[in-house]
Amino acid sequence: MTVPTAHRYQVVWFKRDLRVDDHDPLMRAAERGPVIPLFIIEPDLWQQPDMSGRQFSFLSESLLELREQLSDVGQPLIVRTSDAISCLNDLHCTYGIDALWSHEETGNDWTFTRDRAVAAWCQEQRIEWHQIPQFGVIRRLKSRRGWAGRWDRLMSAPMIQRPKGLMPLSEIEPGPLPQAQDVGIANDEAPKRFRGGRSVGLSDLESFLQDRGEPYQKAMSSPLTAFDGCSRLSAHLAFGTVSMRETYQAACRRQDDLRALHMDHRGRWPGAVRSFLARLHWHCHFIQKLEDEPAIEFRCFHPAYEGLREHNAEAIERWSTGQTGLPFVDACMRALNAHGWINFRMRAMLVSFASYHLWLPWRSTGEPLARLFIDYEPGIHWSQMQMQSSTTGINLPRIYNPIKQGRDFDPNGSFIRHWIPELSEVPNVYIHEPWLWPEMRATIDGHYPPPIVDERAARKVARDKIWAVRREPGYRAIADQIQVRHGSRKSGMPQHDKRIKIARRKQKAEPATQLSFLTSE
Repeated sequence: MTVPTAHRYQVVWFKRDLRVDDHDPLMRAAERGPVIPLFIIEPDLWQQPDMSGRQFSFLSESLLELREQLSDVGQPLIVRTSDAISCLNDLHCTYGIDALWSHEETGNDWTFTRDRAVAAWCQEQRIEWHQIPQFGVIRRLKSRRGWAGRWDRLMSAPMIQRPKGLMPLSEIEPGPLPQAQDVGIANDEAPKRFRGGRSVGLSDLESFLQDRGEPYQKAMSSPLTAFDGCSRLSAHLAFGTVSMRETYQAACRRQDDLRALHMDHRGRWPGAVRSFLARLHWHCHFIQKLEDEPAIEFRCFHPAYEGLREHNAEAIERWSTGQTGLPFVDACMRALNAHGWINFRMRAMLVSFASYHLWLPWRSTGEPLARLFIDYEPGIHWSQMQMQSSTTGINLPRIYNPIKQGRDFDPNGSFIRHWIPELSEVPNVYIHEPWLWPEMRATIDGHYPPPIVDERAARKVARDKIWAVRREPGYRAIADQIQVRHGSRKSGMPQHDKRIKIARRKQKAEPATQLSFLTSE
């Protein structure tokens, strides 16, 4: 192949790092020569079953602002709609690529396969591909020992400043930002979703740490308070409009400011910031699992759970559209459909209900949930789908009672009534179990379905099945291996050992009719 030799450009391939600040590949590339800042919209990626139109809308808003940011430093974002290798090959033939720069990506299986193909193409063309870590996930990690300390050091390192200036490339047309329908993406606009773009992310970070976040530790649990009381940064971290490091350092500065105040003036802020920082660690801890073992997107951590559950298309449809007849489950699912986001505890409850009460495979429910989340992060998502479905082998079953959850976090039913107007006339005393209301049939019969399952009976059956697997010969030996590879190193004692002993003590102390392993989060 003959390529131009006049310039030999540095191509910075933006993926899920849609910002100019704290962008190591961009700064390093700018030091080497003229930069082509590139984003590739890959139609095949957007046809995958975990991708959606609402995610594309957030992406489009973020790309528009990224293009403006890059224009401010001299060269707007180049956007192409193509497969990655065809796009890079065209650029190489036309302009000549000296090196390809990007952040490392721990995405879904499709992006993993694509990256391996791009690496092979680069090797064939003798083009260096510099992949630089974006946050605390470590590629080719041999042991989890010391992982948390390395994360702290990386997050505490100075932020990368934006380049002072990029050479304008008037010969390269920036290209249009296509609409979702232009690349075959079905319209799936969540009417109440959070907006994309770095300016929105920075504004949410500031308002959370300075104003909204004080009740965070309590507010995060209830959907009544979580939409305002949580950071609203998860989608920005997933798309990289805000970096993990600048988020961590902003929280640390807030923590330092609080320590300088008299204790009487700190309020609940110290606990809020401490909890937020812990969840930033948690973010990378779970992505590391997928980086270390990509197969967990498709296979159970512990093989004893393979084939345990049964696919049921009707149950999945009722669950994913908020028509199960369990009001708090349905209200949370309808809120998720409208917002593209819901708080973590409610996500866990939705997965728990699907995995235990409906006995559905985590892959069958994981894909529709992934499409609903604008903050879909494959490493977190698939790790959590397995954790909440009890297929990891190292986490105790967490079987949420959705009726109790509703009473705990929506005691008067205001959240339920907002999202299920069919139940607007149900009295408070019956709002969490409307099928017990004597006037139910006469008032709303046909407008809201009866429960898809008997909650208590389904929960008991699921618990017995899961614990039967855990008692199988050889189960523990495999679980110990999983713990070594993927478990937390926060203490010397494996977490599943601690929790099993605690759970067994609780089981002896509680009445037989009470669920012994209900999560306390």
